[in-house]
Amino acid sequence: MNKAELISAMAAESGLSKTDSKKALDAFVTSVTNSLKAGVKVSLVGFGTFSISERAERTGINPSTKAAIVIPAKKVVKFKAGAELAGVVE
Repeated sequence: MNKAELISAMAAESGLSKTDSKKALDAFVTSVTNSLKAGVKVSLVGFGTFSISERAERTGINPSTKAAIVIPAKKVVKFKAGAELAGVVE
């Protein structure tokens, strides 16, 4: 499902117009993004939790030259599905 399909599904499920559904989805994405940027995890009970995790610096191998390279440390976004969502997907 892509963004346009999600907006259509949200509009059909909620009874909102596609324009209002797009605004709601954009507001959700912006809110989650801003929270994660600030280091705050976002928990939606039954759906899941978005959080930030830090990856340490590590050594990797360049596949074309086989030379060792250093992969710098960075922050990554993680999503852990909630119990209800995980139960439905099984």
